[in-house]
Amino acid sequence: QVQLVESGGGLVQPGGSLRLSCAASGSAFRLYTMGWYRQVPGKQRKLVAHISSDGRRANYADSVEGRFTISRNNAQNTVYLQMDSLKPEDTAVYYCNGIRSFQADSTWFNWGQGTQVTVSS
Repeated sequence: QVQLVESGGGLVQPGGSLRLSCAASGSAFRLYTMGWYRQVPGKQRKLVAHISSDGRRANYADSVEGRFTISRNNAQNTVYLQMDSLKPEDTAVYYCNGIRSFQADSTWFNWGQGTQVTVSS
């Protein structure tokens, strides 16, 4: 079964940048649409970006459109989230997962520990 490890979070000032990484175990990574999610205390985890299995198609939530870029390297079993022009409302724990159903907001794998992103002056 695929295991997911997120990294790259930290404390940044508004307007700053971070690059998150999600490393997946196994060789089947290339078969999955992958997404980045974020969660703040007391609220549900929400999808902010996703990318097709071959990396050719990417989509973003309105809240991050134009500021975040999702990418992947299937040879390295890794998906990335480049976050620019960060805002305080981007503060959250960020997770990755394989997307099973957009309508049901369901995923394929167990959740990793996530990586904390804090945007504050």
